[in-house]
Amino acid sequence: MKNKFKYFVILAEMRTGSNFLESNINTYSSLKSFGEAFNPAFIGYPNKTDVLGIDKETRDQDPDKVIDAVIGYGDGLGGFRYFHDHDPRVLDRILDDDQCAKIILTRNPAESYVSWKIAVATGQWKLTNATQRKKAQAHFNATEFSTFLEDLQSFQVAVLNRLQKSGQTAFYIAYEDLQDIDILNGLARFLGVDEKLDSLNKNLKPQNPEPLSSKVENFDQMEKALTDLDGFNLTRTPNFEPRRSPAVPSFIATPNEGLLYMPIASGPETSIATWLNTVDPDELITGFSQKTLRQWKRKHKAHRSFTVIRHPLERAHAAFCTKILATGDGSFPHIKSQLEDQYKLKLGAEDKPLTLDQHKSGFIGFLKFIKANLNGQTAIRVDPNWASQFAIIQGFGEFCLPDMILREEELAVFLPAIATQTGSKIIPDYSDHEPTPQIKLADIYDDDLDSIAQDAYQRDYVMFGFKKWIRH
Repeated sequence: MKNKFKYFVILAEMRTGSNFLESNINTYSSLKSFGEAFNPAFIGYPNKTDVLGIDKETRDQDPDKVIDAVIGYGDGLGGFRYFHDHDPRVLDRILDDDQCAKIILTRNPAESYVSWKIAVATGQWKLTNATQRKKAQAHFNATEFSTFLEDLQSFQVAVLNRLQKSGQTAFYIAYEDLQDIDILNGLARFLGVDEKLDSLNKNLKPQNPEPLSSKVENFDQMEKALTDLDGFNLTRTPNFEPRRSPAVPSFIATPNEGLLYMPIASGPETSIATWLNTVDPDELITGFSQKTLRQWKRKHKAHRSFTVIRHPLERAHAAFCTKILATGDGSFPHIKSQLEDQYKLKLGAEDKPLTLDQHKSGFIGFLKFIKANLNGQTAIRVDPNWASQFAIIQGFGEFCLPDMILREEELAVFLPAIATQTGSKIIPDYSDHEPTPQIKLADIYDDDLDSIAQDAYQRDYVMFGFKKWIRH
């Protein structure tokens, strides 16, 4: 046996054939799988009390001891089965360890779900004698299956991405492949075993070999529910936008009251900062690090955090006016030059402001640039001032998500309510203090402009339910 790996893990789920695969792996003289070593309910198998002398209590205190024992198992290669709901503390170790062989076992999720429902109904999880088989029909629950499928796919994608990022490969095997002796011998070679089997271990029998239509009592409902599931993700909004950081230094907090604003650039930042300073007249706190923000949160135990989303068309126009057309501090003259050179936009100069038609034409060109920019098709950075609001809020989640996501048009109602929740002594009304551009969005708006914005910001429109912009 070549010592290619130190141990192996079978990444599978319930009712995928993992018992059958394990029983055949254990037929090889130099391989030994120790069951579900990290199942929270038991250790190894339901009727066992230990794995290699380590009991459940010891494992729960220090799961690494089990892995170390499996690595040190005899002269052969040891391993275990791991499902998505097993002890999460060991997942990083096994995925990051390139000396841990990964065997990924998959099965049609609908088959797995129905098999699981039948096993729950009959209490029979293994079958060694076909005459003792217990029969039952599953009842399909669409909501339950959706959750089942989402958990399964999320785990599979997470494992795949981790292996890709660390440059590892895995041995993929499907449920239907388990009856192929050549594939099983190929798995053995992957694990560094030269030994070949001539036949499969047939002690375990398929429990429900019938078609789904005969195993599900409400099969018609199941068919309809599955047609509504988008298995190919056809309705997904493609996303090539880079991940964003939490942007903690941009957060604004009151020093005495427990209010934390997590700004989305090109939003009503001036108005909200003004409102916060009315709630708490002392100087607002900015420039947080993650450490100082944690300290602020500990000090203000009843704190509330919030962010504000703005209509994508209005937000893009604000970015266009303040970052591209403007010439003062905070503007982007280099990006303006690139837009003029690469996109042939006529964006005017400080001594030569744009006409209404020129402003509209330039803004349309800017929206088309945003679409290409968010799709990774330009050499220009994706700036927070026009990045999708969905991506920015996802970035917040790398540190902490806001308690509330407010819409700009509803601030007059919800900001006083948040101040009330924190026990603020002063609860002022909210009013708009945003600077008015020379040419307002209402001056150039038409349905075509909204359609172009929807094309650029499809993700924000879909995820936040934005409708057409309404003239103010």
